[in-house]
Amino acid sequence: MNTTSSGPRDAAARHALLPLRLFLGVTFVYAGVDKLLDPAFLSATGDGSIGQQLEAVKGSAAVPGLVTVALNDPGGFGLAMALGEAAVGLGALVGLLTRIAALGGALISLALWLTVSWQATPYYYGNDLAYLMAWTPLVLAGAPTFSLDAALRRRRAAPRLRGRRRLNRRE
Repeated sequence: MNTTSSGPRDAAARHALLPLRLFLGVTFVYAGVDKLLDPAFLSATGDGSIGQQLEAVKGSAAVPGLVTVALNDPGGFGLAMALGEAAVGLGALVGLLTRIAALGGALISLALWLTVSWQATPYYYGNDLAYLMAWTPLVLAGAPTFSLDAALRRRRAAPRLRGRRRLNRRE
């Protein structure tokens, strides 16, 4: 009995995470590249620098220790943040190691929520919590369609399927 269906509802369900994956991927690639191309951001001090931003939230962060650690090397932290955002975004866009990329995106969003946007009142004005929640379905489900993960999964399954077909023909 064939339990798979190929109706429009099933197709929609299979592709339901694709818009979320594309949005988060583009947003995080853009955020990372924007930081990398902004020389002021990667500075330890000055207008628009990561150091200035960290100093501004030091007293209002839910976990001030995270800010203190980042302030030990603001430029290095800013570079790590930018590269991390770009890598997470690329992973989500192409669907490669999607669950790991999504976990990275969730951790970045959690860290930003606990530091930068913690003081937003009411809480839903801070967008980092929404990004944290948006990454969660991708952590759980990965990228089942239109992804390198799916292509690799099919490729790994192909030899097993060929072997089963040969066995079925012999019977």
